Amino acid sequence: MDSKKKSSTEAEGSKERGLVHVWQAGSRSVTPERLPGWGGKTVLHAALGVKHGVLLTEDGEVYSFGTLPWRSEPAEICPSSPILEEVLVGQYVVTVATGSFHSGAVTESGVVYMWGENSAGQCAVANQQYVPEPNPVSISDSETSPLLAVRVLQLACGEEHTLALSLSREIWAWGTGCQLGLITTTFPVTKPQKVEHLAGRVVLQVACGAFHSLALVQCLPSQDLKPVPERCNQCSQLLITMTDKEDHVIISDSHCCPLGVTLSESQSENQASTSISPSTETLDGQGEVFENTFVQNELPAATELNVGNVQTTSVETISSPQDAMGTPEISSARSIPSYPDTQAVNEYVQKLSDHSGRENSENGEKPVPSQPLVAEAIPNLHSPATTSTSALNSLVVSCASAVGVRVAATYEAGTLSLKKVMNFYSTAPCEPGAQAGSSPIGPEGLKDSREEQVKQESMQGKKSSSLVDIREEESEGGSRRLSLPGLLSQVSPRLLRKAARVKTRTVVLTPTYSGEADALLPSLRTEVWTWGKGKEGQLGHGDVLPRLQPLCVKCLDGKEVIHLEAGGYHSLALTAKSQVYSWGSNTFGQLGHSDFPTTVPRLVKVNSENGVWSVAAGQDYSLFLVDTEDFQPGLCYSGRQDPTEGDNLPENHSGTKTPILLSCSKLGYISRVTAGKDSYLALVDKNIMGYIASLHELATTERQFYSKLSDIKSQVLRPLLSLENLGTASTVQLLQEVASRFSKLCYLIGQHGTSLSSFLQGIKEARSLVILKHASLFLDSYTEYCTSITNFLVMGGFQLLAKPAIDFLNKNQELLQDLSEVNGENTQLMEILNTLFFLPIRRLHNYAKVLLKLATCFEVTSPEYQKLQDSSSCYESLALHLGRKRKEAEYTLGFWKTFPGKMTDSLRKPERRLLCESSNRALSLQHAGRFSVNWFILFNDALVHAQFSTHHVFPLATLWAEPLSEEAGGVNGLKITTPEEQFTLISSTPQEKAKWLRAISQAVDQALRGTSDFPPYGSGSSIQRQEPPISRSAKYTFYKDPRLKDATYDGRWLSGKPHGRGVLKWPDGKMYSGMFRNGLEDGYGEYRIPNKALNKEDHYVGHWKEGKMCGQGVYSYASGEVFEGCFQDNMRHGHGLLRSGKLTSSSPSMFIGQWVMDKKAGYGVFDDITRGEKYMGMWQDDVCQGNGVVVTQFGLYYEGNFHLNKMMGNGVLLSEDDTIYEGEFSDDWTLSGKQEAWKPGSAG
Repeated sequence: MDSKKKSSTEAEGSKERGLVHVWQAGSRSVTPERLPGWGGKTVLHAALGVKHGVLLTEDGEVYSFGTLPWRSEPAEICPSSPILEEVLVGQYVVTVATGSFHSGAVTESGVVYMWGENSAGQCAVANQQYVPEPNPVSISDSETSPLLAVRVLQLACGEEHTLALSLSREIWAWGTGCQLGLITTTFPVTKPQKVEHLAGRVVLQVACGAFHSLALVQCLPSQDLKPVPERCNQCSQLLITMTDKEDHVIISDSHCCPLGVTLSESQSENQASTSISPSTETLDGQGEVFENTFVQNELPAATELNVGNVQTTSVETISSPQDAMGTPEISSARSIPSYPDTQAVNEYVQKLSDHSGRENSENGEKPVPSQPLVAEAIPNLHSPATTSTSALNSLVVSCASAVGVRVAATYEAGTLSLKKVMNFYSTAPCEPGAQAGSSPIGPEGLKDSREEQVKQESMQGKKSSSLVDIREEESEGGSRRLSLPGLLSQVSPRLLRKAARVKTRTVVLTPTYSGEADALLPSLRTEVWTWGKGKEGQLGHGDVLPRLQPLCVKCLDGKEVIHLEAGGYHSLALTAKSQVYSWGSNTFGQLGHSDFPTTVPRLVKVNSENGVWSVAAGQDYSLFLVDTEDFQPGLCYSGRQDPTEGDNLPENHSGTKTPILLSCSKLGYISRVTAGKDSYLALVDKNIMGYIASLHELATTERQFYSKLSDIKSQVLRPLLSLENLGTASTVQLLQEVASRFSKLCYLIGQHGTSLSSFLQGIKEARSLVILKHASLFLDSYTEYCTSITNFLVMGGFQLLAKPAIDFLNKNQELLQDLSEVNGENTQLMEILNTLFFLPIRRLHNYAKVLLKLATCFEVTSPEYQKLQDSSSCYESLALHLGRKRKEAEYTLGFWKTFPGKMTDSLRKPERRLLCESSNRALSLQHAGRFSVNWFILFNDALVHAQFSTHHVFPLATLWAEPLSEEAGGVNGLKITTPEEQFTLISSTPQEKAKWLRAISQAVDQALRGTSDFPPYGSGSSIQRQEPPISRSAKYTFYKDPRLKDATYDGRWLSGKPHGRGVLKWPDGKMYSGMFRNGLEDGYGEYRIPNKALNKEDHYVGHWKEGKMCGQGVYSYASGEVFEGCFQDNMRHGHGLLRSGKLTSSSPSMFIGQWVMDKKAGYGVFDDITRGEKYMGMWQDDVCQGNGVVVTQFGLYYEGNFHLNKMMGNGVLLSEDDTIYEGEFSDDWTLSGKQEAWKPGSAG
């Protein structure tokens, strides 16, 4: 990453990159200043604290400026110009970060350096107020042995803490406070520790506010998701909740835990063990106050309380007697006053919900999720421990119905004992353990007095109650939900979960993520996790509680968040769709909207047609970089506005109602903004030779293109897929295929837009553009999509959609015209839809155009110019190619509309395209009858010969076309050869003949190459071979040949005949695999024939000639016999060995000898192992015939003449006692007639 690597052509413009401009936050003058004393070095990255800042230059050096009280030299505490951090020289720093009063840097090798304020251990040094110079921080993973140093990618700093994101995507934390996310109560933490709660997850980015932390985490792949338990293991709440809405019930499983972490036993004990003694007056007083407040029509406390905050209201009224009397001790033995009248509660709650919005906006106070808290505060405070669950449920139902609460929990968890609940309320503010490490009990902790204290503790105590997760998702049908008719009923959550999973036929539009794209580009499947202090709602969980451990902000799931920023007490999340969600403190309008409550993420309302691509969050303001028409980024400011001269009151700070666009077009192209407390800073590039402008154009148009594709996906594709009666299963499947390819392409564009945004914030080297380095990723995705949409078009998909989709299309005509950019009053709806679906293909032209613009910024001889130029022509040629594909598809569709119906059904296939056809009688069959009709249709995969009512399909892979020589009568003839047919086509003119020959040759060539018919990458156009090869590999099923009928051959061919290596399979299971010659098995091959009776197969391995077994071979029969020897004409012929059965089988035997025409003939030896006999002699027609010898296992030896397996006539028998018999033998081996016997050696 050395600066020398930059190409020479960029060098002249490099002085004009990374210029620093500073604005004063909140000042009415919006003109920036240059940073005092700063030279012309190119700044890549800057970070601002409360009173200081840090700059990182492109050569990896770090400079500090502003007030630097930690410096040892007095002159350097308030330097007039930025000071170089000498310690870091030569380390090559790649990123920097600042907290309120400390700084950090990460070097190329992943080492962290920290310096500045260290009173809370935020620089990872023990017992030292300041760290004057950058000091390396040692981070080592104790889980690995030997200890390995952890390499760091990114750093984020808050006021008293620092987070580091390691190369292995884990978070390490040090400093002080619950915002570390560590399981510890000992602060400061000066040795970096791993945030175990997110261990094992892939963290993409971290951000720190003053006292809270955010992490962007990649979603788990779906198979890693564990089965959902019924209850939250931290707060025992049910994970499935139900809400009653007039005529149906919403069941939601978007549970949000109020704790984020389970309190340790000691803490809860501590809180629960306050001494108990009767104090009845207090309790009565509380009860009365509570009842009165609810029953009265007027609300006396309205003036001094935030009306929007129901929870606070109810708590305050209870706690007012406590404030007067110290800490009341409450007995749970005494009976509690009964519920107030439910009707009154309902009216009161209704009234509150009416007021809250209005009052809050005037007060500028932070609202808290008001309505639901009533539903939980009342039962917990008022019900004795014996209250039955059903009673609680009935109250929840009544509250829910009255207010229209978003989420109501079924209180099956039972209530906590009242003693415990009341003890939480009565814990004194400074009692140890009361806050469970949530905020320091200093002046800051006390300033919110009892209100905040009680609010937090009550929430932490009520483990069994529901904490509402206010979700704006309901309208979007977000988070798996199910509406059931009827009222809230006690249904087992398991059943509900089951019911929620039952879905009608839908198509998942989440794309099939290609691993390749995810490895090269930023992931959009993300979650946001937050932890730390939440007093201003900056954690986004819908409440104001602290969280000791990371907790997922559920309502940002599926929002494709790509970047997080944390201000002092507010948070921003930027999405791939160029939208921003904000939550937390909104005192000065820093959230960019005035929606309530601000404790959950809401969309920022930026007054710009186009989206936001970069954000920054300051102490009490936010900055948004927005896309503009001329691609020059605009800067919007939202937040604190300082009073002008005329205002006397110093505290009269006002804020912006909505983000204001600052005029900074004269500065140049802003690539990055960063915000501190009183000032913010932008890094600006000048547009030398149009290079920067072209990059911004590419990025802006890609982000806008993604927004458009997302809109098409959600507003057109989704509704279309959910329509009923979409036609045949195949049409639905094709539409699903289109949808899934569209999603995949859409996701890739989203990833690319995101990567371009971060590219613009870096060095901006053309050669590292993804669209150049990984062009095949884009080319493949576009080609795949084009294939699926043209297939859909060919099958008449748009016509079939017309009927079921007519209502949807009519209702959304404007939307469709808007999205497809078709402006015509009388344009057909289907045409608009067609345009819409082909819209993505047009983007390729834009890529080509911008890459060409970028190329012109370089010397013609430079490698960059060459690469950009090549890529540009590559995208352009694919765009033209896909345009041709679309025309082909439309031509084919037109043909099917005119083609006779019955044939259409059998011939029409999604991937089949029409190339040319002979309806103009330009082509006819030679020797055809006078009245016959012959119509030839050439598709991209077959030549079809159609007659009156029949047609025949000749696959192109096995079709050979050659022109007939002129001598053959001078006719314009084409000879067509296929495996089972040969015919001659006569064309009307030589031109027509040439046209058809070229068309057929190209089509055959294409069919043999397979589907990769787009131009090869890197070359201008696809190079056509003049003629397809005569010898080729192809697959074919025979339909005519009696021997081969219905058999399929897959292998080499030569001029219409199998020739070379191949596999031939018959439908009955027979199979030959081996060599062929002129259409017949010839050479070495293997043959299998199934034997159904024995459920085994005959198997031959050996030599063949002209389709028959011939020569040496081994034939294994299904019966178990094996013959090894010579064959001729499929028969055993010559010398051979036949083994029958194994030694252990019932009748093992072996024959070695001569065979003639499948029968034993000539000399042979037969060994019958079962009978223990061996015959050696002559054979004929499978029987012993002629001279022979038999030896038996009993020692008998026969020698003589055999006839039909029997010894006949003269013979010799030698018995085991060596007696020799000689004479005539009859059939049964017995001696008959004249005979003689003697023993060798005895006297004759």
